[in-house]
Amino acid sequence: MSYIQTTHMKNTFLFLALMLTVITHGQSQQEEAEVKKVVLDFFDAFHQQDSVALRNLVHPSIKMQSIGKGREGKTKVSTSSYGDFLKSIAGIPSTTKFEEMLHSFKVQIDGPLAQVITPYSFVVNGQLSHCGVNSFTMVKEVDEWKIVYLIDTRKREGCDPL
Repeated sequence: MSYIQTTHMKNTFLFLALMLTVITHGQSQQEEAEVKKVVLDFFDAFHQQDSVALRNLVHPSIKMQSIGKGREGKTKVSTSSYGDFLKSIAGIPSTTKFEEMLHSFKVQIDGPLAQVITPYSFVVNGQLSHCGVNSFTMVKEVDEWKIVYLIDTRKREGCDPL
């Protein structure tokens, strides 16, 4: 094989490797954007108290938990059903204004599994209620991401002022 053929083959291989990297990176960014959009859609529906939209964003077997401090100051994990969550959201009076402000997103994807971490502050009627971190686990089924697990931390102290 001549020097020119060898050089041409190396260049072709490098070009193909570069293209594969660009395509993979583009797909990765698209998947990350899709996963992030599910979280944003979840909070849009949450703020609008839209239980139908909230139900459409989750897997039928979703599990919800919260981590906080109990009365004795010990860490407490509480579990609630998604149906109870939806009832509580729908039951918030229209005079109560609430917003969960997300501060950042950390997304990790491995095939049909995604994990999204979002630090947040929760404001009720203009006052900081609590802060913490949300952790969403999602599964991709039939080209659609669904939330299958949601756990958050909740604390009243150590929150950054708004």
